[in-house]
Amino acid sequence: MFSRRPEAVMGHRIAPPRLTPMAVILLILYVGVPVLLFTGLLDLAMQLMFGVCTGLWCLAG
Repeated sequence: MFSRRPEAVMGHRIAPPRLTPMAVILLILYVGVPVLLFTGLLDLAMQLMFGVCTGLWCLAG
């Protein structure tokens, strides 16, 4: 992220910050799932109002 010199603690260099697998999972849960739910509900409202399905679930059914 920021170009800094690696810090040393008792002679050992600390690893630079990185994106961990848990961070990716939390990002998907906190950002991806609500966006998917919102757009799904928006598509359902459009289908009920105009009678035209525009979502991916129309391809499956």
